[in-house]
Amino acid sequence: MVIKYPNGKKYAPQSQASSLPPKLKQQNYSNRGMTLEEDLNETNKYYLERGIAVVHKKPTPVQIVQVDYPKRSAAVIKEAYFKQASTTDYNGVYRGKYLDFEAKETRNLTSFPLKNFHPHQIDHMKMVEKQNGISFVILRFAALEEIFYLPATHLFDFWDRMKNGGRKSITKSEIESVAFQIPLGLHPRIPYLSIINRLHF
Repeated sequence: MVIKYPNGKKYAPQSQASSLPPKLKQQNYSNRGMTLEEDLNETNKYYLERGIAVVHKKPTPVQIVQVDYPKRSAAVIKEAYFKQASTTDYNGVYRGKYLDFEAKETRNLTSFPLKNFHPHQIDHMKMVEKQNGISFVILRFAALEEIFYLPATHLFDFWDRMKNGGRKSITKSEIESVAFQIPLGLHPRIPYLSIINRLHF
């Protein structure tokens, strides 16, 4: 199936572990086996079922333009377009505060590429912050199984530096200096609300 963005470019999902050394591949899948999105969805389900917070993944509107029917009982989507540029991955409410955040993964061991973000996402998060909402990014170094909570205001600093001719990535040491590491747990899987409690309540 071919899915295209509004500008006509093809959407190419990134493989989670295609370029990892064999040892890291095995460790990643045997120890965890879940993507960041799956872990966050489990976490949000845990929060929702216990009445702690209401946070959902935003649906991405897609326009289907070509469908094949190889059999009467099955339809195969051959081509589709994103109707509009997406903003961030998740939003919701916690203790009366609006939450809006993006979730990103990288296989890189030493830095996080800023190309993983889009200008409209940065603009959206800035508008959320301007309205006193809580905006942030959850970053996962897939090969290292390390997850960080990065406040959006710090992401803006790195983004502006790049736009002014600086680095096109955030080094891991920079992330460690301004972000908060989130230990991967069981219930919930990624307890990001514990960081929000420390920062905002």
